[in-house]
Amino acid sequence: MGKRPATDVFHDWALVGKDEGMEKGHAFAVNEMLDFLFKQAEDMPGKFSAIDVGCGNGWVVRLLKNHSACGYAEGIDGASAMIDKAKTIDPEGNYSKCTLPEFKPSRKYDFLHSMEFLYYLDNPQNMLKVFFEQWINPSGWAVIGIDHYLENEESLTWPEHVGVNMTTLSINQWLEAWKDAGFSNIKHWQTGKKSAETLIIAGQKLD
Repeated sequence: MGKRPATDVFHDWALVGKDEGMEKGHAFAVNEMLDFLFKQAEDMPGKFSAIDVGCGNGWVVRLLKNHSACGYAEGIDGASAMIDKAKTIDPEGNYSKCTLPEFKPSRKYDFLHSMEFLYYLDNPQNMLKVFFEQWINPSGWAVIGIDHYLENEESLTWPEHVGVNMTTLSINQWLEAWKDAGFSNIKHWQTGKKSAETLIIAGQKLD
């Protein structure tokens, strides 16, 4: 049996409430990612704009919106049931169904956040370049969480178990991809509530 598109899998998960489990499972790492972004916001002269790529039911967008320094936040996801759920929870929020890498944003953002999305693409390295060039404002930051990577051995069975394609890179390969995309001040660390399974990488777009 062939692999399914990840967006179809996540659509089905949203229909049966699995998005809530994903929110709980990712909360520890995402809180660290947001703490990092909010720390960078302290140095900004005005309010920041942000996008969550692969937003699921919109929970991170709502955390971004609730920060006092946030002027605008939106979320995009390829699974229509996830976007439907986000709009149901937060009718006033900005949520759109978008397919990457084809989608092109109409604006740029100070912060790009993404958790557990990038490796579902066939060429995540190129997507990082597109993020850098087309999505992020000068001096802005991207922070991305990745659970499926070579050093996280438990994750290596996921493509077969879940039935979707995943691009498997090592930590060094991910860091090289960020450098090749043009990011500066690249930082990375591993974290998790029980074990350090999430690889977090952050980088800045300097003028």
